[in-house]
Amino acid sequence: MKIKTTAACILTGAMLSAPASAEQLWSSFSLSYLNGSEYEVGDDDRQVVTVEHASGHSWGDNFFFLDRLKSSNGYTENYMELSPRLSLGSLTGGDLSFGPVKDLLLAGTWESGEGFDNYLGGVGVSLDLPGFRYFNANVYQVNNENKEDDQQLTLTWGLPFELGRAEFLYDGFLDWSTAESDHAAEMNFTSQLKWNAGKLFGAKAPVYVGVEYAHWNNKFGIKGVDERNPSLLLKWHF
Repeated sequence: MKIKTTAACILTGAMLSAPASAEQLWSSFSLSYLNGSEYEVGDDDRQVVTVEHASGHSWGDNFFFLDRLKSSNGYTENYMELSPRLSLGSLTGGDLSFGPVKDLLLAGTWESGEGFDNYLGGVGVSLDLPGFRYFNANVYQVNNENKEDDQQLTLTWGLPFELGRAEFLYDGFLDWSTAESDHAAEMNFTSQLKWNAGKLFGAKAPVYVGVEYAHWNNKFGIKGVDERNPSLLLKWHF
Protein backbone atom coordinates (compact mmCIF):
# COMPACT_ATOMS: atom_id res chain seq x y z
CA MET A 1 0.00 0.00 0.00
CA LYS A 2 2.86 2.38 0.80
CA ILE A 3 4.39 1.83 -2.67
CA LYS A 4 1.05 2.56 -4.35
CA THR A 5 0.43 5.69 -2.24
CA THR A 6 3.92 6.98 -3.07
CA ALA A 7 3.35 6.37 -6.78
CA ALA A 8 0.06 8.27 -6.65
CA CYS A 9 1.81 11.20 -4.99
CA ILE A 10 4.49 11.22 -7.69
CA LEU A 11 1.86 11.27 -10.45
CA THR A 12 -0.07 14.09 -8.83
CA GLY A 13 3.12 16.01 -8.09
CA ALA A 14 4.13 15.92 -11.75
CA MET A 15 1.13 18.18 -12.43
CA LEU A 16 0.99 20.26 -9.29
CA SER A 17 4.66 20.94 -8.60
CA ALA A 18 5.12 23.20 -11.63
CA PRO A 19 5.75 26.84 -10.70
CA ALA A 20 2.79 29.22 -10.62
CA SER A 21 4.21 31.02 -13.67
CA ALA A 22 3.99 27.86 -15.81
CA GLU A 23 2.20 28.54 -19.07
CA GLN A 24 -0.72 26.53 -20.42
CA LEU A 25 -0.22 26.22 -24.17
CA TRP A 26 -3.47 24.45 -25.12
CA SER A 27 -6.33 22.45 -23.65
CA SER A 28 -9.20 20.29 -24.85
CA PHE A 29 -12.34 19.08 -23.07
CA SER A 30 -14.84 16.64 -24.56
CA LEU A 31 -17.80 14.40 -23.82
CA SER A 32 -18.27 11.14 -25.77
CA TYR A 33 -20.95 8.49 -26.16
CA LEU A 34 -20.23 4.95 -27.42
CA ASN A 35 -22.58 2.06 -28.13
CA GLY A 36 -21.11 -1.36 -28.90
CA SER A 37 -22.31 -4.97 -28.94
CA GLU A 38 -19.16 -7.09 -29.22
CA TYR A 39 -17.50 -6.65 -25.83
CA GLU A 40 -15.66 -9.59 -24.26
CA VAL A 41 -15.50 -10.40 -20.51
CA GLY A 42 -18.90 -9.60 -19.03
CA ASP A 43 -21.97 -8.44 -20.92
CA ASP A 44 -21.32 -8.02 -24.64
CA ASP A 45 -23.68 -5.02 -25.13
CA ARG A 46 -22.63 -1.77 -23.43
CA GLN A 47 -22.98 1.99 -23.56
CA VAL A 48 -20.08 4.19 -22.49
CA VAL A 49 -20.07 7.88 -21.60
CA THR A 50 -16.58 9.38 -21.44
CA VAL A 51 -15.38 12.69 -20.00
CA GLU A 52 -11.95 13.57 -21.40
CA HIS A 53 -9.48 16.40 -20.82
CA ALA A 54 -6.06 16.98 -22.35
CA SER A 55 -3.71 19.92 -21.96
CA GLY A 56 -0.22 21.04 -22.88
CA HIS A 57 1.96 23.20 -20.65
CA SER A 58 5.43 24.66 -20.57
CA TRP A 59 6.30 21.87 -18.10
CA GLY A 60 4.85 19.00 -20.18
CA ASP A 61 1.38 17.60 -20.86
CA ASN A 62 -1.48 15.82 -19.15
CA PHE A 63 -4.32 13.52 -20.20
CA PHE A 64 -7.33 12.40 -18.17
CA PHE A 65 -10.46 10.42 -18.95
CA LEU A 66 -13.29 8.85 -17.01
CA ASP A 67 -15.52 6.13 -18.51
CA ARG A 68 -18.98 5.37 -17.17
CA LEU A 69 -19.98 1.97 -18.58
CA LYS A 70 -23.51 0.60 -18.50
CA SER A 71 -24.29 -2.94 -19.67
CA SER A 72 -27.61 -4.07 -21.14
CA ASN A 73 -28.15 -6.18 -18.01
CA GLY A 74 -28.05 -3.01 -15.88
CA TYR A 75 -24.54 -3.42 -14.47
CA THR A 76 -22.54 -0.18 -14.26
CA GLU A 77 -18.88 0.53 -13.58
CA ASN A 78 -16.36 3.35 -13.78
CA TYR A 79 -12.83 3.38 -15.14
CA MET A 80 -10.37 6.28 -15.24
CA GLU A 81 -6.82 7.12 -16.24
CA LEU A 82 -4.65 10.09 -15.32
CA SER A 83 -1.46 10.46 -17.39
CA PRO A 84 0.86 13.41 -16.72
CA ARG A 85 4.22 13.74 -18.46
CA LEU A 86 7.05 16.04 -17.34
CA SER A 87 9.23 17.56 -20.06
CA LEU A 88 12.94 16.92 -19.52
CA GLY A 89 13.67 19.81 -21.87
CA SER A 90 11.72 22.14 -19.59
CA LEU A 91 13.25 20.59 -16.48
CA THR A 92 16.85 20.98 -17.71
CA GLY A 93 16.33 24.21 -19.63
CA GLY A 94 17.86 22.64 -22.76
CA ASP A 95 16.70 21.70 -26.24
CA LEU A 96 16.49 17.90 -26.33
CA SER A 97 14.98 17.65 -29.82
CA PHE A 98 16.70 15.57 -32.50
CA GLY A 99 15.41 14.15 -35.77
CA PRO A 100 11.66 13.56 -35.41
CA VAL A 101 11.89 13.74 -31.60
CA LYS A 102 10.51 17.01 -30.19
CA ASP A 103 11.07 16.26 -26.50
CA LEU A 104 11.92 13.59 -23.94
CA LEU A 105 9.61 13.22 -20.95
CA LEU A 106 9.09 11.44 -17.66
CA ALA A 107 5.76 9.64 -18.01
CA GLY A 108 3.29 8.31 -15.46
CA THR A 109 -0.22 6.89 -15.43
CA TRP A 110 -2.72 6.02 -12.73
CA GLU A 111 -5.33 3.45 -13.82
CA SER A 112 -8.31 3.00 -11.51
CA GLY A 113 -11.30 0.69 -11.94
CA GLU A 114 -13.67 -1.50 -9.96
CA GLY A 115 -11.44 -3.15 -7.37
CA PHE A 116 -7.99 -2.14 -8.63
CA ASP A 117 -5.49 0.69 -8.92
CA ASN A 118 -2.46 0.27 -11.19
CA TYR A 119 0.49 2.68 -11.31
CA LEU A 120 2.78 3.12 -14.30
CA GLY A 121 6.07 5.01 -14.43
CA GLY A 122 8.57 5.41 -17.25
CA VAL A 123 9.84 7.60 -20.06
CA GLY A 124 8.26 9.01 -23.20
CA VAL A 125 8.97 10.85 -26.42
CA SER A 126 6.92 13.39 -28.31
CA LEU A 127 7.39 13.00 -32.06
CA ASP A 128 6.94 15.40 -34.97
CA LEU A 129 5.70 13.25 -37.86
CA PRO A 130 4.39 14.61 -41.18
CA GLY A 131 0.62 15.02 -41.21
CA PHE A 132 0.09 14.07 -37.56
CA ARG A 133 -1.30 16.54 -35.05
CA TYR A 134 0.56 14.56 -32.39
CA PHE A 135 2.34 11.23 -31.99
CA ASN A 136 3.59 10.06 -28.59
CA ALA A 137 5.35 6.93 -27.36
CA ASN A 138 5.79 5.90 -23.72
CA VAL A 139 7.50 2.89 -22.11
CA TYR A 140 6.38 1.98 -18.59
CA GLN A 141 7.16 -0.27 -15.67
CA VAL A 142 3.72 -1.24 -14.34
CA ASN A 143 2.83 -1.81 -10.69
CA ASN A 144 -0.35 -3.93 -10.94
CA GLU A 145 -2.56 -4.44 -7.92
CA ASN A 146 -4.21 -7.75 -8.79
CA LYS A 147 -1.63 -9.48 -11.00
CA GLU A 148 2.12 -9.62 -11.46
CA ASP A 149 3.89 -6.46 -12.50
CA ASP A 150 4.82 -6.10 -16.17
CA GLN A 151 6.09 -3.65 -18.76
CA GLN A 152 4.01 -1.68 -21.23
CA LEU A 153 4.49 0.24 -24.47
CA THR A 154 1.88 2.90 -25.28
CA LEU A 155 1.49 4.80 -28.55
CA THR A 156 -1.01 7.63 -29.07
CA TRP A 157 -1.66 9.62 -32.23
CA GLY A 158 -3.97 12.08 -33.95
CA LEU A 159 -4.12 12.34 -37.75
CA PRO A 160 -6.44 15.01 -39.20
CA PHE A 161 -7.36 14.98 -42.89
CA GLU A 162 -9.90 16.47 -45.28
CA LEU A 163 -12.01 15.09 -48.10
CA GLY A 164 -13.32 18.03 -50.05
CA ARG A 165 -14.70 20.41 -47.42
CA ALA A 166 -15.31 17.63 -44.87
CA GLU A 167 -12.95 17.44 -41.89
CA PHE A 168 -11.96 14.07 -40.38
CA LEU A 169 -9.78 12.90 -37.51
CA TYR A 170 -8.26 9.45 -37.09
CA ASP A 171 -6.85 9.03 -33.58
CA GLY A 172 -6.32 6.35 -31.00
CA PHE A 173 -3.86 4.34 -28.96
CA LEU A 174 -1.97 1.08 -28.87
CA ASP A 175 -1.09 -0.60 -25.57
CA TRP A 176 1.18 -3.64 -25.58
CA SER A 177 2.18 -5.29 -22.31
CA THR A 178 4.47 -8.21 -21.53
CA ALA A 179 3.41 -11.69 -20.44
CA GLU A 180 4.07 -12.78 -16.86
CA SER A 181 3.46 -16.04 -15.00
CA ASP A 182 -0.19 -15.22 -14.23
CA HIS A 183 -1.26 -13.45 -17.44
CA ALA A 184 -0.67 -13.42 -21.19
CA ALA A 185 0.79 -10.57 -23.21
CA GLU A 186 -1.88 -8.04 -24.19
CA MET A 187 -2.27 -5.88 -27.28
CA ASN A 188 -5.05 -3.30 -27.33
CA PHE A 189 -5.28 -1.32 -30.58
CA THR A 190 -8.25 1.05 -30.29
CA SER A 191 -8.86 3.87 -32.76
CA GLN A 192 -11.60 6.28 -33.79
CA LEU A 193 -12.50 7.57 -37.24
CA LYS A 194 -14.56 10.74 -36.87
CA TRP A 195 -16.23 13.31 -39.11
CA ASN A 196 -16.66 16.85 -37.81
CA ALA A 197 -20.42 17.28 -38.25
CA GLY A 198 -20.25 20.50 -36.26
CA LYS A 199 -19.30 22.40 -39.40
CA LEU A 200 -22.84 21.88 -40.71
CA PHE A 201 -24.30 24.13 -38.01
CA GLY A 202 -21.37 26.47 -37.42
CA ALA A 203 -20.08 24.98 -34.15
CA LYS A 204 -16.90 26.69 -32.98
CA ALA A 205 -15.47 23.44 -31.58
CA PRO A 206 -15.67 20.01 -33.27
CA VAL A 207 -18.75 17.85 -32.91
CA TYR A 208 -17.72 14.43 -34.18
CA VAL A 209 -19.76 11.51 -35.51
CA GLY A 210 -17.98 8.28 -36.32
CA VAL A 211 -16.95 4.84 -35.20
CA GLU A 212 -14.51 3.38 -32.67
CA TYR A 213 -12.96 -0.02 -33.25
CA ALA A 214 -11.25 -2.02 -30.51
CA HIS A 215 -8.86 -4.79 -31.59
CA TRP A 216 -7.80 -6.33 -28.27
CA ASN A 217 -5.81 -9.56 -28.02
CA ASN A 218 -5.79 -11.46 -24.70
CA LYS A 219 -8.06 -8.91 -23.05
CA PHE A 220 -7.11 -8.26 -19.41
CA GLY A 221 -4.28 -10.77 -19.91
CA ILE A 222 -6.71 -13.69 -20.38
CA LYS A 223 -5.15 -15.89 -23.05
CA GLY A 224 -7.44 -16.49 -26.02
CA VAL A 225 -9.98 -13.79 -25.10
CA ASP A 226 -9.81 -11.55 -28.18
CA GLU A 227 -12.17 -8.60 -28.60
CA ARG A 228 -13.16 -7.19 -32.00
CA ASN A 229 -15.63 -4.47 -31.12
CA PRO A 230 -16.95 -1.69 -33.40
CA SER A 231 -18.95 1.03 -31.61
CA LEU A 232 -20.97 3.99 -32.81
CA LEU A 233 -19.47 7.24 -31.58
CA LEU A 234 -20.62 10.79 -30.81
CA LYS A 235 -18.08 13.25 -29.40
CA TRP A 236 -18.63 16.87 -28.38
CA HIS A 237 -15.71 19.24 -27.77
CA PHE A 238 -16.19 22.32 -25.61
